[in-house]
Parts: sequence; structure tokens; C-alpha cells
Amino acid sequence: MLQPGNYSLVLTLQFLLLIYDLFVNSFSELLRSAPVIQLVLFILQDVGILFAAIVLFLMLFNTFVFQAGLLGLLFQRFQVTVLLCALHLALSVSLHVWLMNLRWKSENTFVWSDGLQALFVLQRVGK
Repeated sequence: MLQPGNYSLVLTLQFLLLIYDLFVNSFSELLRSAPVIQLVLFILQDVGILFAAIVLFLMLFNTFVFQAGLLGLLFQRFQVTVLLCALHLALSVSLHVWLMNLRWKSENTFVWSDGLQALFVLQRVGK
């Protein structure tokens, strides 16, 4: 069980993961000429998003509502949060796979298809 003093540590961890996610989304286009570094940043970003989701679930599992067995109530209250977290992870992974497939073949050309641009906008707006 988490003590009240430990919530600040968990909140700090969530903020650090959010800042890293924002950092990679903001500056990953600057590393277009180095696809290996961009691949490592994307993998770490996806692992960070997954880790943030795990921390969210652990926080939900430590509530009194979960321990009392009221899973329906807990899922009803946090349904949008869980779905948005899963949607953000799915959009990020699909965007990263598509970008790396295009960048790995031709690293110095600027290739943006209509579908990639739509996925890019959806992933950025879906935050």
C-alpha cells in the first residue's frame, strides 16, 4: 500500500515520463539524418508510455474501491483515462513504425504521404 508521502514520488515519475514524451515528440524530427538514434528514442518513448500505463494501473489497484471489489465503479470512473492511454500508445507505436520504415530506406529525403500526415496529426492531437 502506498503511503501519502509516496504519492509525490509517483507523481514526479509520471511528470518525468510526460516530459520525456513531449521532448521526443517535439525534437525527433531534428534527428532525421540519424535513424538509429531516432529508433532508440522512439523505443524508449514507447516503453515510457507503457510504463506510465502500468503506474496508472498500479495506482488504481491500490485504491480502497479496488480492494473492496467494486471494479465496475472503478472502471466506470476511469474508463476514458484508460482508453485514452491505450489509444495514445497504439497511435505512437503505429506512427513510429511507419516513420522508421520510411526513414530507414531513405534518410535524407523528406517523405510524407497523406496517410502518414493524418496519423501524425491524430497522434499529436490524441495527447
